[in-house]
Amino acid sequence: MSKIAVVTGAAGGMGRAIVARLMGDGCAVVGLDVDAQGLAGMAQEGFTGIVVDLMDAQAIRAAFEQIAQDHGGVDVLVNNAGTCFMSEFPEIPEDEFERQMALNFSAAFHCCQAAVKLMMGREGVRKIVNISSNGAYNFDVFDPPHYRASKAALDNLTKDLARRYANDKITANSIAPAMTETPLFGVLSEEVLAKAIAQMPHGRAMQPDEIAAWVGFLVSPAGDVSSGNVIILNQGRDVR
Repeated sequence: MSKIAVVTGAAGGMGRAIVARLMGDGCAVVGLDVDAQGLAGMAQEGFTGIVVDLMDAQAIRAAFEQIAQDHGGVDVLVNNAGTCFMSEFPEIPEDEFERQMALNFSAAFHCCQAAVKLMMGREGVRKIVNISSNGAYNFDVFDPPHYRASKAALDNLTKDLARRYANDKITANSIAPAMTETPLFGVLSEEVLAKAIAQMPHGRAMQPDEIAAWVGFLVSPAGDVSSGNVIILNQGRDVR
């Protein structure tokens, strides 16, 4: 029987790479995204798209109720959905702060709440993988403070769940990439983008499939003994 994997933000650049990797590894994937057209374009055997506003806790609960009905449970959750709003402190509007935290942290929190219930009693080691960011730790890069805070909160959730569910054989890990080439590049000015890429030791941004490969590793049996870790991927940029 195929493992059932849920991927949030599935229709985005990183999400599509993660979906492709997990399906290539034999998982049946349920993709959650607000982008109905994007999900429809991903239709294929083994993939189910559910249109859901991940900033709506009730909508998340409804999506997981549908997953329970259709698939009976969940083996893998990848909290990939996220964005970076670029207003700078202290001029960050209140609604932007709330939306930043809602998408990058609250959505993952509510998805974890729903998924853990559907992981209980499943065979093998079940996996939660949260896509965080180097921005939670590297204060030399351009990330604004509400983005950093949302990702730091996500990593704290990762560690709590890892300890809380260790005896239940549910692991939780964060992957914290540095500059990765996704549609989010569009929110950056050419000057900021060029400066960020220049700081990468390999002279290029990382690619979504490179991050997806690490998701695949954690979801594989090789990742069974990894839990509570924040795996920093940045080409060695911040080694001191």
